[in-house]
Amino acid sequence: MRKIQSALLLLALAASAAAAQDRDFSKVQVRATKVAGNVYMLEGAGGNIGASVGPDGILIVDDQFAPLADKIRIALREIGPGNLQFVLNTHWHGDHTGGNPVFGKEATIIAHDNVRKRLSTDQEVMGEKVAASPKEALPVITFGQSLSVHFNGEEIKVIHFPHGHTDGDSVIFFTGSKVVHLGDDFFADGFPFVDLGSGGSVQGLIANVEKVLAEIPADAKIIPGHGPLSTPADLKAYHRMLVETSGIVQTKIKAGKDLATIQKEGLPDEWKKWGSGFIKTDVWIGTIYESLQGKDHAHTPGEGTHH
Repeated sequence: MRKIQSALLLLALAASAAAAQDRDFSKVQVRATKVAGNVYMLEGAGGNIGASVGPDGILIVDDQFAPLADKIRIALREIGPGNLQFVLNTHWHGDHTGGNPVFGKEATIIAHDNVRKRLSTDQEVMGEKVAASPKEALPVITFGQSLSVHFNGEEIKVIHFPHGHTDGDSVIFFTGSKVVHLGDDFFADGFPFVDLGSGGSVQGLIANVEKVLAEIPADAKIIPGHGPLSTPADLKAYHRMLVETSGIVQTKIKAGKDLATIQKEGLPDEWKKWGSGFIKTDVWIGTIYESLQGKDHAHTPGEGTHH
């Protein structure tokens, strides 16, 4: 059964990778939106970028793809003056770290220990090899549990949430502005991609989102890894989807149904719209199934600390 889900996810990933390679980045527009305080959200191609722009300069969260670096710089200059000082990576995937080789030459990259370990070594995502990144793309400062960057008049907390989307996920709290960047722990536009091979798990993702919800104020603004600027209410709806769809699959597993049967039966219509994005319903069911079975979980690279 695992081969069925793996094949489906591989097809989805291959299609996404092909789209990225074939994409004409010259036609991509990088658009900045004021979120709150000194914080902005930049949308282009790949994961959403968070940006703190103020008297201390510029700090960005994730950096999309290298061909967009100049457009990202232009968008940042339109917000305000100042040099780029820091890049925070929420995890290692290329649509969030692709600009590292460019921006790493001018700013300090910060990320969880496992992000550096995965970027510095060859990786594999569902059968697709991802080559190690060059030195200038690697985080220079890494951490195990958390760190703070005191920048532009507020404490920016970078906190590791283990084994959700990957084993290196960080959530960024702009404490003064009351803005939270969840990286790919939050897909606001559909079912999430949970990278089981990079130490992610659906159960861990549910726990992470629940913890974030307990820590953020009701009037916080949320930058998702993908999708539109969101609210705590949106994140609660996402969390309910994760819990309820996982519960449906778990109940069917306990009833003795195999993956193919569960995929054929699908999910209730309430969740239909969630399957219209990158991850289709059958792939999401397969991801839940494998995560519950404890399959395809890769060990943390090297000797990194688990929390």
